[in-house]
Amino acid sequence: MSSATLAGCAALVLWAFLALLARMAGGLPPLELTALAFAAGGLLALAVVAARGRVALLRQGPLAWMHGVGGLFGYHALYFAALALAPAVEANLLNYLWPLLIVLLSGPILGLRLGPRRLAGVALGFAGCVLLVGAGASFPPGAAPGFAAAVGCAVVWSVYSVTSKRMAAVPTEALAGFCLATALLAGATHLAFETTVMPDARQWLAVLLLGAGPLGAAFFLWDAGMKRGDPRLLGTLAYAVPVASTLLLVVAGEGTLTWRAALAAMLVAGGGLLAATARG
Repeated sequence: MSSATLAGCAALVLWAFLALLARMAGGLPPLELTALAFAAGGLLALAVVAARGRVALLRQGPLAWMHGVGGLFGYHALYFAALALAPAVEANLLNYLWPLLIVLLSGPILGLRLGPRRLAGVALGFAGCVLLVGAGASFPPGAAPGFAAAVGCAVVWSVYSVTSKRMAAVPTEALAGFCLATALLAGATHLAFETTVMPDARQWLAVLLLGAGPLGAAFFLWDAGMKRGDPRLLGTLAYAVPVASTLLLVVAGEGTLTWRAALAAMLVAGGGLLAATARG
């Protein structure tokens, strides 16, 4: 496994903490939380880029900005809309179509071979995801806009991730600017549609941890993984995120470990192993 693919795996580990940290920030409106966390992540990244004397790399063309900000803001705006307009479990299930789409889109967009072993790994990973978050799923009338938003965010993130390989000339450092622009967009929409809540000490800690990890460093690691690593393997291993996230919530006392979660973990691990051992 290449160092770039390992960087992508590190991003998946950080994303596993997203739900736990979001629970810590409970009470903050979603767009306000997004704005604050992206601002924290963007400012931290800007400080690192400035310390390395690479601020000039933030000057990118319109296409790079559209791709970067569109992916980051588009995904999170649609994701929070999905959770607001549809039942959370079903919306989350539809959102986690993005790992499957990453693997499948790697063929037609990047010309990468999929093969039966890798496709079998995708199927096992998807089965684990469905088992974990889809048990008893129902699709009540009136929730169609939320489900459409959930599918939309899965499409946005998968296309953003796969096409990142086509944007290999854009340096990873440019993400500092993309994160700050995303914070501004989220802040503007928050002011337009939400009521501002002053964070307490616990919420500020959650915001800073989110900015440093799942909504900060994770994007830089993912960018390196998708541009220089194996998107097929990363897309399959991404199914571990909802499983790991659930286990972290259990350890933190926010949930109970069930046979369903354990079986889902085995399916995801088996799918990742199959994909990891595929040739080419």
